[in-house]
Amino acid sequence: MPERKAAGRGKTRSGAAPALKGVRRALEVLEYLAVHPGRAIDAAEGLGLSWATLHRTLSQLEQGGFLQRDPESNRYSIGPRMWFIGTAYLANHAVLEAAQPYLEMAAEGADFTVQLVEQADGLAVTLYSHLTSGEIITKSTYGYHFPLHCGSKGQVMLAYAEPAFIDAYLAGHLERLTPETMTEPEVLHEQLATIRAQGFAKTEGDVQRFTGSLSAPVFNRSRQVVAAVCFIARRSLFRDASAEEEMVELLLKTAQAISIALGWRPGDLSEEYS
Repeated sequence: MPERKAAGRGKTRSGAAPALKGVRRALEVLEYLAVHPGRAIDAAEGLGLSWATLHRTLSQLEQGGFLQRDPESNRYSIGPRMWFIGTAYLANHAVLEAAQPYLEMAAEGADFTVQLVEQADGLAVTLYSHLTSGEIITKSTYGYHFPLHCGSKGQVMLAYAEPAFIDAYLAGHLERLTPETMTEPEVLHEQLATIRAQGFAKTEGDVQRFTGSLSAPVFNRSRQVVAAVCFIARRSLFRDASAEEEMVELLLKTAQAISIALGWRPGDLSEEYS
């Protein structure tokens, strides 16, 4: 994507200051490589930029510690300065602060992973993950974020999103993580309606073949869904009906307690999210 020459002092023909254009490009590169770590040529193709243009940005971001490059593979990935920025975001996150005591109580003695997640640009992003003393479940820690249609945590946030957002999301490319990932828009619309009716989501094998999960929405005082509580377990646990029932009860209790701490009060949501 060729850069436009300046037309007048300090401005491009589009009217955007060159410095701001450079900042915007740097942010786009960081966001892309956060999801798709790889070589410069791969990032250039994915972003639709010339290699020369991207190389300058990559060099500056690497020098600043925002990206790091593997000298053997030449693959770029997020650097330590980005972790510093990310932890600052979490340190001042009001929802996480209110939720953490209830998440820790839910995790006591549990044999499943407890998470708090939020939606960001079509992804379910992990804010908190408590791994229990049992067998470690892969891809359930920080750094693993999945599309909203994959897994109960994304589906529950998608279910309570604005109808226009849901339609636009389901009209886009729906990635299939496993053979069991739902990618048919009609089927997903039905799934989202079921989630709104019962107040929680359940999926199995659609993110990883050997896991399943349960998720429930967290509401704020304006009755908006700002996060979701998610329990992730080995798929075999869901073969025990009584164990699953206990998990659902604890899940709903935890999500409601966090919502109340955020100022939400119970009421009929059926009309609001019909």
